[in-house]
Amino acid sequence: MAEGVVIRAQELTKRYGATVAVDHIDLDVRTGEIVGILGPNGSGKTTTILMLLGLTEPTEGRAEVAGFDPLRDPLEVKRRVGYLPDSVGFYDGLSARDNLAYTARLAGLSRREIDQRFTEALARVGLPDVGRDRVATFSRGMRQRLGLAEVLMKRPSIAVLDEPTATLDPHSTQEFLGMIRGLKADGTAVLLSSHHLDQVQSVCDRVALFNRGRIALSGSVTDLAHRVLGGGYVIDVEARGASARRGPGCGPGAGSGSRTLPGRLRRRPARRDRAAPRPVIGPARHPLRRAEPQRSLHPVFRRGPRCGVEARHSPGSGSSSPRRPRTIFRGPGCGSSKPWFF
Repeated sequence: MAEGVVIRAQELTKRYGATVAVDHIDLDVRTGEIVGILGPNGSGKTTTILMLLGLTEPTEGRAEVAGFDPLRDPLEVKRRVGYLPDSVGFYDGLSARDNLAYTARLAGLSRREIDQRFTEALARVGLPDVGRDRVATFSRGMRQRLGLAEVLMKRPSIAVLDEPTATLDPHSTQEFLGMIRGLKADGTAVLLSSHHLDQVQSVCDRVALFNRGRIALSGSVTDLAHRVLGGGYVIDVEARGASARRGPGCGPGAGSGSRTLPGRLRRRPARRDRAAPRPVIGPARHPLRRAEPQRSLHPVFRRGPRCGVEARHSPGSGSSSPRRPRTIFRGPGCGSSKPWFF
């Protein structure tokens, strides 16, 4: 395995009869980074995780986790990986401490290590006072936190989290994402599965977009936004007189441009990886309005990798009406209203 890579999948494939659940995917996770696998239910995310953990056998390809083959050395993989499934199972009749102590003993921890790590783990997940309470009294959100505490007690080099926020309310979700960032701060590599785009792109260093068992796109959120959406700056300029009549292309380095409405021009920088210099357009009635770089993958998730997106402002009915943002999709492959992944 390459230096720094703790998870690697090569041509990993899983078939159930005639159904291909995972189709020849390549994936890697490096030390201390959070990688998200994103896609709707049924796109192959959980099946991929099960193969990486040695819980199901791949039809083709191979995987390596922490330097071990999950199929040949499943126990070695389990010792080094903390796994939080989408539905956490605990013994309801036992207390939180007894549940975590049981799994910690199976992992080979001593009684002294269990006592020390238990208190620390429950404090980190926001459950410092429920150690003696029976898990049957816990809400779904508390169970998820307890599941993460179980991962923390193990102090793994790799954490695999499968839809960890699926049942959480928005406030609890944000707290849970903060805890996931804490795993990265500990130096733990995290593989995070989710179908919530906003959560994945807020916490992950890199993202792999799953579509019908394949990885359609992969890279950092910023890189994908630039590669797919033409990320950069869009500049709207409003002017009067000869400056407005001259049209696009005024001034050095102004880049490409187009006329949107009378007296209004739109400019794009010549290079997308740099902010555009201020165009020379003469007297202007209104100051330049420079949009922020487009960094969201929402258009990719909904419309596919061949579409571009452009944020525009449309005026209201009156001259004093506020401008409303609207999104315009353009480019090949954007004609259908059907979401790309479904």
